Amino acid sequence: MKLGFEGKVALVTGAGSGIGAAIAQALAAEGAKVVVQDLNLGHAEAVAGEIAAKGFQVKALAGDVADAATVEQLVAETIAWGGRLDLLVNNAGIGGPMAPVGDYPLDGWKTVIDVNLNGVFYGMRFAIPQMLKTGGGAIVNMSSILGSVGFANASAYVAAKHALQGLTRAAALEYSAKGIRVNAVGPAFIETPLLSALPPGAKEALVAVHPIGRLGTPEEVANLTLFLLSDRASFISGSYHLVDGGYTAQ
Repeated sequence: MKLGFEGKVALVTGAGSGIGAAIAQALAAEGAKVVVQDLNLGHAEAVAGEIAAKGFQVKALAGDVADAATVEQLVAETIAWGGRLDLLVNNAGIGGPMAPVGDYPLDGWKTVIDVNLNGVFYGMRFAIPQMLKTGGGAIVNMSSILGSVGFANASAYVAAKHALQGLTRAAALEYSAKGIRVNAVGPAFIETPLLSALPPGAKEALVAVHPIGRLGTPEEVANLTLFLLSDRASFISGSYHLVDGGYTAQ
């Protein structure tokens, strides 16, 4: 099923591995010209190299989404390369420290909010004016199941992902009538490099809290993300879509 991305230009942040890489690869396979952004240039180039090897148009860029000037430059470089910007996936994010609120490190709080919330705002702040120039576009902000439920010892992450829903809805109200749809996706725990550092037994414990009996895959998140970016989702804006194996149904 073709999703109609031919001739469109996409920017995917945090695309050097995991969910972001899967989204970038899927967009390219569906005909989009894709910018793979990551904090680590080597990771971005590795994913871009895999995409280019398949004959698709791709560019790798590095930068810290927590810095507004850097994000502005990323958008400018995307347009300089692709000529326009039609699709934005604000995927870059970090887990942050694990500690109770009363002991949460202040620098950890700031870093998580800067990346997971401010970075998404910066992406929209600088991409939306460019999308308006070419008639519109579509944006997906990568949230989490923790945008709708709590999780002990992860207050900064939970706060940022909850706030992301409000940011997504506000932007959708402001720009849907101008041709820009904005939605959020909420994955549960996904098989990504972020889980590689878990202590023994922790992964099994995570699997156990998903009714479907396993963790999700990056490709499953990419499938939902691409649908929301496509014209097949033309009447969907301002909403939050879970891909969680039943986690939040409990």
